[in-house]
This record gives sequence, structure tokens and C-alpha cells, in this order.
Amino acid sequence: MAEAQTVIDIRKLVRNFKLGSETIQVLKSIDLTVKRGEYVALMGPSGSGKSTLMNILGCLDTPTSGEYYLNNLEVARLSDNELADIRNKEIGFIFQTFNLLPRSTALDNVILPLIYAGMKSHEREDQAKKALGQVGLSDRMTHKPNELSGGQRQRVAIARALVNNPSILLADEPTGNLDTKTSIEIMGLLHDIHNKGNTIIIVTHEEDIAQHAHRIIRLRDGVIESDELNKNIRVYQKAETAE
Repeated sequence: MAEAQTVIDIRKLVRNFKLGSETIQVLKSIDLTVKRGEYVALMGPSGSGKSTLMNILGCLDTPTSGEYYLNNLEVARLSDNELADIRNKEIGFIFQTFNLLPRSTALDNVILPLIYAGMKSHEREDQAKKALGQVGLSDRMTHKPNELSGGQRQRVAIARALVNNPSILLADEPTGNLDTKTSIEIMGLLHDIHNKGNTIIIVTHEEDIAQHAHRIIRLRDGVIESDELNKNIRVYQKAETAE
């Protein structure tokens, strides 16, 4: 069997921030590779650098030094338009706060990335409906966010992240605003998505959430403290369609 393709390759990555006259080194010479189809958790306490690393992986921030290759493209050499295109087509984002448009239906929220991608109207509606079906929300397409539960809103956000068939799914504290039962359902859904071949990177400070991943990378004070395969993966049955 052919070896899985490397989708993320980071070399000697450093990220500094200026605080007055002081320079704060948030990431200190990070080396990291992620292969297609992996399910990775980035863990660490507040201030460890995990969110900064996530922002760089998502092309939302740029490193101070070092190299970042995404699907063999050197990110630093890409134009703003090329970066925007990558963020729209290659990376799916799932946020703790959902980031849905409040006046738009679930379907319209999921369609939005396809509009930016320039897809034709009838094609994008079909693709968005398919994505909502994937997350068990075929019967909630016309509902606005305030008519949905927290778990349903996160499912809409996941459908939006998946709609362009991205190379990588980046999830930043995806269960942070959810109760335990709903968190389990969302992690079960991500498990199903991973089983279909998606590469998933999840940022979390919660140990039980990280245990769903197949590989756990722990950051502390801007360096990778450990990078290990998870021998005790938590697996839940497929999440049922939310009521």
C-alpha cells in the first residue's frame, strides 16, 4: 500500500509577537508533519501556543520564521488571493462559537463558501443539501441559528466546513460551548467524518475530547512536549440525528 501523502509539513516554525518593547516567542522552532487521513489533537494549557499554531495551519496567520508547506505548496510564497482560495477550498474551519450568520438559514450558511468558490447556483444548493444530510440536518435546512439547539448549530458549522471537500478539517475547541451529551454526539460525528477519509486536526484543552484522536500532540511554552499515537482511542457510535 502506498504511503499516505503529507498534507502539512512545518519546519523550524517560529512565531513572535511584540508587546511594547518586549518580544514574546509564542512558538519556538516547531517541526510537524501530518499525513492525509490522520486524526490529530493539539493539546496544551492556555499560553502553550496551540491556538497560534492552529491559526498558522489555517493560513489565518503567518510565522515569523520557518517554513510551512500545505499540500506541497510553500505557504509563504502564496499571494493574498491564493491564500484566500486555499482557506476557502482546502481548509474547513469549525469554531467554538459556530460563527453562523444569524439571519440566514442553515442551508444559506452552508452555501456561503460555495458562493465564494464561484460555483453555479443549482450546483451549490445541491452540494450544501448533501453536506447538511451528512450531519443529520436534512429536516432543519430552512431553520435559522436561533431556531436550532447548540448541537444543531455546530452541525451546521461542520456541514459548512465540509461543503468544499477540503483537504483538512481544523476544529478549534468544537465542543467548548456544548453540554456533555451534545459534545459526545459531535465527537461521534467527527469520528464518522474521519472514517470517510478526512484529515482532522482538533485543538482542545480537554483530555477526554483529545482521546478521540488517533494522535495526540502536546504543546507547552511554545514547543512540542510530546507527539504520540493514542493507544486508547475513545470511539462512540454514530451520532443520531438531533431532535
